[in-house]
Order: sequence, then C-alpha cells, then structure tokens
Amino acid sequence: MPRVRTALLAAALAAITTIAGPAAATDSLESDLVAMEKASWIAWKSHDAKFFADFLSEDHVEVHGYGVTGKTEVIAGVGGTACVVESYALQQFRFRRISPEAALLVYRAEQKTTCGGNPVPSPVWATSVYAKRNGRWVNVLYQQTPLPQKPH
Repeated sequence: MPRVRTALLAAALAAITTIAGPAAATDSLESDLVAMEKASWIAWKSHDAKFFADFLSEDHVEVHGYGVTGKTEVIAGVGGTACVVESYALQQFRFRRISPEAALLVYRAEQKTTCGGNPVPSPVWATSVYAKRNGRWVNVLYQQTPLPQKPH
C-alpha cells in the first residue's frame, strides 16, 4: 500500500508540474511584456526614438482617433518635439496569449500630454499586440480607445 501511495503521489506531482510549467512560462511572458510596455512609455516621455526602432515590428500599425500610422511615423513622432508628456499612469493590465508566437495586453492609461499644443485624450484603454519574430517579442499593433468623459 505505501508503494501505491508513493506512486500516486509521484504521478500527481508530475501532473501538477506539467500543468504549472506552461503557466509559469505564461506568467514570465506576461511580466516581460508588461515591462516592455512600461519601458515604451518611459521612452515616449523621453523622446527615445531609438527604443521604438527596436521595439516596433517593421509592419507595426498604430490606431488613434486621428488616424492610422506605421513604424516610420511613430518613430518620427516620438523623436520630435511636437508632443510633451508631463505625466502618465498605467494600470489594470490584462494579458492574453493568442498563440505560441502572439500575445496581447490591454490596460488603462492616463496621461497629461499635449501634441502640437492640443491635449491627448485621457484616460484611454490601450491595446498592444505582440508577436515573436526572429526569437524576440516586438509590438505589431497599438491602439487607444478613449473612455467617455464624465459631464462636469
């Protein structure tokens, strides 16, 4: 009987380890992508265009209320002086694995930013889609959806 219990315990532990393995990998990917997303906001505030040159995929798409842009326009905008980020806050991150090579983050972002003297909508729900390409994760899509403004 002790051998049967030991065998059952070993089988149960193996099953738990197998189940925990992919979850641990997902947790690691989630924290890695959240860290990358936070780093992109630091780069945005500091006009670090080089960060975005490495962070964005070559076919990156960005969707805002003013239209759709690509990697070249994003890098030029980040590196330019038209936008000034005074402050921002990121919260309520949600992670979803789409496939072994794709994942998304959705989160709430608030920022005090002006571009060309005009305020950037805030708060927003932000969505970032990442793809694993050539062994590394890159951002392929970023979209902001403004939250409805409360009446004063």
